[in-house]
This record gives sequence, structure tokens and C-alpha cells, in this order.
Amino acid sequence: MRSRLLLALAVALTVTVVARAADSKSYGKGVTLNTSTPIARVIDKPADYVGKTIRVEGVITEVCEAMGCWMALAADAPKSAQSEARTVLIQVEHDGVIVFPVTSRGHKAAAQGVLEKISGGEGQEAAAELAHQQGKEKAEAPVQYRIAATGAVIY
Repeated sequence: MRSRLLLALAVALTVTVVARAADSKSYGKGVTLNTSTPIARVIDKPADYVGKTIRVEGVITEVCEAMGCWMALAADAPKSAQSEARTVLIQVEHDGVIVFPVTSRGHKAAAQGVLEKISGGEGQEAAAELAHQQGKEKAEAPVQYRIAATGAVIY
């Protein structure tokens, strides 16, 4: 009886994984790293990861509405419309290299790239746009770090 239960559980898990893979779409170079770094750890101790290629996984909370050049990933979806999830900014190096669809909000994703400290330019613009989409006041400091994405998978 126990072996039948384990077999049924294994089959169900396999079907779920296959279905999930079939529904996923890869962007850029995809995601090749097997181990994910928790988003909370990246947010709490970014200096530990600056300059390193990392993989993060989470729920897409925001996407660039103009060109799809960035998305924000949270470890979990916000519990309510009023609550705010802690997010990490995933941004492509050049507009158009990867285009994240606006319709991917609420979907899960994995992204890979190098964590960088934002020092101006397009990174600062993306961080300010993200803050605006999250309803933050201009006086609030926008995101200070981003993952320069080389690839992502949205499922």
C-alpha cells in the first residue's frame, strides 16, 4: 500500500514538472545555473553578490510598460493589494535584447545575471520607474541594485 502511494506521488510530481516545463518560455540565453540565491538574501546583503552571476526565482510583480526591458521579482506574491513585496530589479543590458511581456505579471520566473550597484543611466531610470509603478513617492530612494539579466524563464 505504501509503495503504491509513493508511486502515485512520484507520477503526480513528474506530471506537474513536465506540465510546468511545457508552459515555460525562455528569454535571452535562458537560465543555466541550477542553484538559486534567495531574493531576501540578495536584498539584505547585496554586497555579498555584487559582480557575481546569480540565479533568482520568484513572482513577477512589475514589468516595464514601455519596452519590457526590466521586471521586478519578489520571493512571494504580495498577500494583498495594499501590501508590498520586497523585490529585486531584473534588467536587460540593452533595450530589445530581451523583452519581458507585461502580461507576465503574477507569473513565476527564474532569472540569471550579474548583480550590479546602480550608478545612473538606464539602471537609475528603471529603478525610478519601478518605484513609480509601486506607488512610491519621488522622495523615496529607488532600488540601489539590479541584476543585469542575460536570461530568464517565465512559467
